[in-house]
Order: sequence, then C-alpha cells, then structure tokens
Amino acid sequence: MNLNTVASKKSAIWGIAIVFIISIYLRFWELGKFNQLIFDEVYYAKFANNYLTNTKFYNSHPPLSQYLIAIGIWIGDSLPIGRDIVNTLTGSLRSTFSYRWMNAAFGSLIPLLVAALAYQLTQRLSYAFLCALFVSLDGLFLVDSRYALNNIFLIFFGLLGQLFVVMAGKARVDKQTLLMILAGVSFGAAAACKWNGLWFLLGTYILLAIAQIIRLIELDNYTEDVSTSPIDILAAIHPIKSVITLTIIPIFTYSLLWIPHLIQNPELDFWEMQLSILNYHERVKNGIDIHPYCANWYTWPLLLRPLAYYFEKDEVTQIYHDVHAMGNPLLWWYSLIAIFGLIGFISKCLIVAPLKELNISAMGIPIYLVVNYAANLLPWVKVSRCLFIYHYMGAVLFAMMGLAWVVDGWLRSSSKLFQGIGLTVIFSIAGAFVFWLPIYLGLPLDQVGLSWRIWNYSIFNWI
Repeated sequence: MNLNTVASKKSAIWGIAIVFIISIYLRFWELGKFNQLIFDEVYYAKFANNYLTNTKFYNSHPPLSQYLIAIGIWIGDSLPIGRDIVNTLTGSLRSTFSYRWMNAAFGSLIPLLVAALAYQLTQRLSYAFLCALFVSLDGLFLVDSRYALNNIFLIFFGLLGQLFVVMAGKARVDKQTLLMILAGVSFGAAAACKWNGLWFLLGTYILLAIAQIIRLIELDNYTEDVSTSPIDILAAIHPIKSVITLTIIPIFTYSLLWIPHLIQNPELDFWEMQLSILNYHERVKNGIDIHPYCANWYTWPLLLRPLAYYFEKDEVTQIYHDVHAMGNPLLWWYSLIAIFGLIGFISKCLIVAPLKELNISAMGIPIYLVVNYAANLLPWVKVSRCLFIYHYMGAVLFAMMGLAWVVDGWLRSSSKLFQGIGLTVIFSIAGAFVFWLPIYLGLPLDQVGLSWRIWNYSIFNWI
C-alpha cells in the first residue's frame, strides 16, 4: 500500500479534517443536556462562577482551568445559543452550555494537536491521521470534553508544550528561542491546571537529556539531519537554552497565573497556597471506602475500574441514561500491547547492537513515545492518595500514538497480511467506539443494552 503518493497525502489531510469535524460534533452535540452538575462540576463550575461573582473560596488545585471555564460562562451568557437549559447550581443562574462549551472547544482541538505533533516528529501525514483518529475514538477524552472539568485543559497545554519543543528543534536559531519560550509558557499553563501537568515537562526533560548524551558520545549513526528522528530534532536545542526556557519560563507562568485568584482570595499568599494544596492531597486517603471509584495506577491500562459520572433511571419506561468516564476498551488494550512492543523493540536494539552502532533514527519514535508514556504513568506509583482512571489520560495518549506508529508501519508494509491486520485494528476500534458511544454521551438504553456495556467490576475491588 503506497502511502507516499500525492493522492494518499491529500486523503490523509482530508481524513484529519473529517476527524476534527466529527470531534467537534460529538463534543457539542446536546452539550447542555443533564441539567445538573456532573461529577466534579460541583467544584469547577462553581469555582468558575465564583470568579465572576467575586465570591471567596478555597481550591485544592491551581486555578487556570477555572479561569477558562469562567471565561466560557462569561462569553456563553452572551451567545444566542445554548440558553434554553439553565440552573442556579453554580451559585448564579447559568446555562449548562455556558459552563461546558470551553471544555468542548479545547477537547475538539486535541486530535489536531496530536496530529500536528505526530507530523512534526515524522513528516508522515498517514501517521498524523492515525494519531488523530485514535484519540478521537476514545471515550474518556470525549466524556471529559463534555463537562466542566480540568483534565482536558491539562492535556491540551501539555501537548502544546511538546509541540513547541519539537518545532524549536527543527527551526532556525532566530526562531528557536521564541518557540522554546512558548513551550515554557505552555508547560507552566499545564501545571496551572493541575500539578500532574508537569509530567509532560518531565518527559521532555528526559528526552532532551537523552538527545544530548547521544550527541556527546558521537554514535556512528548520529546525524545532524533534524528530519531523521525525534532524538536528532531535540539534540539541535542547546542545553543551556533548554534549561532556561523550560525552568524559568514555566515557573514564571505558573506563578503569574495565580495572581487573579490571590487578589480575590488574599487570606493565603502564593507559598501558603502551594503548601496548603500539598497538605490537602497528602491527607486524602485511598480505597473504595473513601470513594467507590478509587483506582490504583496499575488498574488503569486494563480499564478495571471506570468512573461513573452520571446515572439516571426512568422508573416508568425502565430507560437508563448513564455517562461513564471510560476509555475505548479495544483502543486501550491494543495501545498497551503496542507500548510493550515498542519497549521490546528498544530493548532488542540495546542488547543486540553495540552502543556505537545503534540506529538512533529507527529508535527515535519508540524512545519518544515510551519515555513520555513512562513519565506520565510512573510518577503515580508512589502516590498514596485516592486516584482515578482519568489520571491515566496523559500516559494513554502516548500509548495511542504508539499504536498508530505500529499500525502505520503495517499499512506501509508490502505484506497483504500486515495491511489486513492494520485495517482490522482500525475498524475494530471504530466499532468498539460506536458500541460504547451510548455511555459516553448518555444516550437512552434499556437494561439489556446497559448491561452489555457496563460489566461488573466488583470482583476487582481488592485491587
């Protein structure tokens, strides 16, 4: 299957555009339904409204997500759409659309961001399309884009930071500094949504260090051609420039974004707020007796304990409306296998070839994806507080990109068998997404339909 022709490139571009349009439609379709606060909207939507009404409050997370939701409410109240469903649950009379549409807008852009990052890393439009497609076919990313929560903003700014870093590695020196500053601002913004936004920066730090180490030992297969692999791209960024722009700028951005909150809530200063947030999360315990959906980190990849956001049963018609923060099972399981496959590939290269003969170009994408996957997952291993499946969103994103890399390789193969396997993976993921879509969007289901989509997780309560 020749994916390098002009027609194929045009098809990939059209494919990305269609994915984007469908992502917008699914995120904005009946966005205002369920006229109540869903899950953590009881915090974030209320906090956002507090900024607009100048009401003092305490928040156990940084404030940027709530600023953005507040901006959405302010704009949404002036829009001619989405004003038919209103409530006072935030503390003021607001439409449900007004406090949800900003999440939907940012969530719609994530497939495009992933496609842009994938293309900058590889110059392959087919790979960019598959990355965008897989992210758009995930249920957890869809669900979290439809409610006033903060995970989507974190993912958006973390991805944006990595995109700017890769672009900086490929840019001329006169543009490189500006792109690195923008990367630092983006990483600071990710941390200002939630502290685990720093995991995207952690992955970038590790990759930059690997790139410089490889450059210093002057491997035989090292090349200055920045189009070769992510390692070569990142090696083009001077380490001093990296340190300055990816430490000082994120810290400055993070601190600056606290100013509106501290002006409105002056009881604690900046440092006192940071210590208070840390102490709060250290006091949160773990276990299903604390929260029924607490899920240890090693349960996330297998979807052992998804998170119910909303449940409603009509006693007359026996029709259910259920919204589950749940990934696309086939997509997540395939992606986990792909990540293990990439780890195996890297390990084989390191074992078989002498250090001076390593093919860094071939290892570049696997290293980039595995490092980012590990950076977004492993820091949770030592966290003792109650965690939820949405904490896996940063890691699974790179697992999906890993699956896209494998499938793209199969589609490029001359083997009809591998091409068939690749197409089977794509269509089975799409089929699974359609099957589970009712519990992503809260569509009406009878008891049989619901039971087919929500299996019994009680056997995993001991995990």
